[in-house]
Amino acid sequence: MALNEIGKEYQRPWGSYKTIEMQSGFQVKTITVNPGGRLSLQSHEKRCEHWVVVKGKPTVTINDDVRDYNENQAIYIPLQSKHRLENFTQDIVVIVEVQIGSYLGEDDIKRYDDVYGRVK
Repeated sequence: MALNEIGKEYQRPWGSYKTIEMQSGFQVKTITVNPGGRLSLQSHEKRCEHWVVVKGKPTVTINDDVRDYNENQAIYIPLQSKHRLENFTQDIVVIVEVQIGSYLGEDDIKRYDDVYGRVK
């Protein structure tokens, strides 16, 4: 990612994300999930993720575990774990995501299920 892309908001079918910091080995993003939004069930080969819920009540899947979370709760997504972020509420969900790994590109996403037809 180029330095001029830090702070740029990227729209997705489920909401948006924005990188707010990036250095060697880590990246920090905000992720906003619209009401009814659902990210793909995915995994990453080269990074783990730490999420902190800062607004709303998301539902998070990690492998076979599905849980609802509240504001100020933290979630750890281990390397290569299948995971998904969903918003079944009528309010926006916002999380802060910290990615840590040897490679942080958007192409390190393996999708298993996606309601927007992006499975590859």
